[in-house]
Amino acid sequence: MTDTTLRLACLQLNSRDDYQQNLHTLLRDLGSAAEGGAQLVLTPEYSLLMDGSGRVMRNGALDSHGNPVLPELCEAARVHKLWLLIGSLTLKVSHEQMVNRSFLINPSGTVVAQYDKIHMFDVTLPDGRVIRESSAYRPGQQAVIASTPWGGLGMTVCYDLRFPHLYRQLAQQGAVMLSIPASFQRQTGTAHWHTLLRARAIENAAYVIAPAMCGDHGGNRQSYGHSLVVDPWGEVLADGGEAPGIVFADIDLGKVSKIRTMMPSLQHDRHFDL
Repeated sequence: MTDTTLRLACLQLNSRDDYQQNLHTLLRDLGSAAEGGAQLVLTPEYSLLMDGSGRVMRNGALDSHGNPVLPELCEAARVHKLWLLIGSLTLKVSHEQMVNRSFLINPSGTVVAQYDKIHMFDVTLPDGRVIRESSAYRPGQQAVIASTPWGGLGMTVCYDLRFPHLYRQLAQQGAVMLSIPASFQRQTGTAHWHTLLRARAIENAAYVIAPAMCGDHGGNRQSYGHSLVVDPWGEVLADGGEAPGIVFADIDLGKVSKIRTMMPSLQHDRHFDL
């Protein structure tokens, strides 16, 4: 039997290239979120290291097990007795490659699920800047639905947001919440962030929870912010704006089944030839 009501918190961070300072800020905000009654806390993509320089990210990447940082995060979840989704950490998996990995930690301090970002951000931004994540990161191969006391949580990361078929499959396989931690570029975020997140929630009649990085970072990187929590009808329940902070939202998972019964589009997909 699952609970239906949940108080969650998204930590909106402005992480840079100092692991210890970033960790200090995250743990401080995590404590504040716990004091505010959060049962599930989520952090952005690149939670503890964010820089536009690939060299900085590669040099600062943790080992393949997330040491030495991940054990501290697990201990924090245990101490505060809450579920903690770390949006992503950059891990070395070979001399040349990294993975962008999201972790879900339970209140016992145990990692119960992990997800490697599937879609690589290989794009040209409106200002002409070229980004090629695939030159440094190995894409994930497996979609993930984690079990929580409130139902299935579909785990994704940032650029995955632009691929609706991923979320459709997660919802059809039982996800009632979709986590989309991000460090969305400011140029694209201004144009697309709110629209895409609301669309993923509406299409799949699921809660979308998107903790976001914000502000300016080293290496000429700017993040959009606006951590969002969107309900299954597409209503924005919380918006973090542009500054660092903690975004709380109270959600009722019972609304998912209500809307899916009323608007059963997940059962109406058809396959056809072109």
